[in-house]
Amino acid sequence: MQYRNLGNSGLKVSEIALGGWLNFGGFIDMDASARLIHHAFAAGINLFDMADMYAEGRAELALGRALQELPRDQVVVATKCRARMWPGPLGEGLSRHHIIRACEASLKRLGTDYIDLYQVHWPDGETPIAETMAALDHLVRQGKVLYLGCSNFSGKELGAAHKAAKNAGGSRFISSQPQYNLFHRAPEDDLFPLCLKEGVGNIVYSPLAHGVLSGKYIPGEQPVKGRLAQREGESRYNSDEYFGKAAAVAELANSYNMTCAQLALRWCLAHKSVTSVIIGATNHEQLDENLRAGNLSLTPPQVKAVAAVVA
Repeated sequence: MQYRNLGNSGLKVSEIALGGWLNFGGFIDMDASARLIHHAFAAGINLFDMADMYAEGRAELALGRALQELPRDQVVVATKCRARMWPGPLGEGLSRHHIIRACEASLKRLGTDYIDLYQVHWPDGETPIAETMAALDHLVRQGKVLYLGCSNFSGKELGAAHKAAKNAGGSRFISSQPQYNLFHRAPEDDLFPLCLKEGVGNIVYSPLAHGVLSGKYIPGEQPVKGRLAQREGESRYNSDEYFGKAAAVAELANSYNMTCAQLALRWCLAHKSVTSVIIGATNHEQLDENLRAGNLSLTPPQVKAVAAVVA
């Protein structure tokens, strides 16, 4: 496993991160979740990405259970706030009131006294960004949070957040978490250029396009299991068009002695703005296959060739 500094911070994270979306505490049970986290850590993963909303808090509980048998100072715990977690008008958003309460709840579920990377899950147009950044800085000053990040922010929104933090003399984001893969390259337009300028690292999610870039889906056949089946009717990638493109990527991957998934992950990591890719897994075999991408590399001509296949 290779490690990279997250943005211009000194925090070193694994190129491959394990995420709890849909899986931990939900699709797979708590004990199985803990075993998978332990297996990932043994393989070199040190970054585990959760959110308070994943499986209604059970994903954080699963990571907390796993942390009991891991060296806490070697694990980068990342989680998020923003989603509705309790009833009423204060149960969601990025107000000072919600952020402080949400952080306390996450700390309790995780069974730890600090969160390494605390991220806002998506913007809140009803709360001034200055209030959000001040609340996050308060948590940093208390020692409950070590670093700050954002998720699903545009370049413009990230710029506004950093301006607010600078004006107040507070902490700013060291990371961004956008969706990024061969089929979805929107972050290249405005987010990635700003991140490079501002020293912000990107931890990208859905690098396999909801599993389509694993190469296991066949045009004309409806998925019956896996992440795409779980998100039936929601995923933009659930179509013969994308299945066909993935098949072309798989063919190219074979010529590079890689699996389709390994090639898709390495392609994301080849972008100079990307620090780490978040993968999901439900068993050790699936996890091990994706982890082997950490020992591979692509030349610049290969990176261009991969993009050309799905252009």
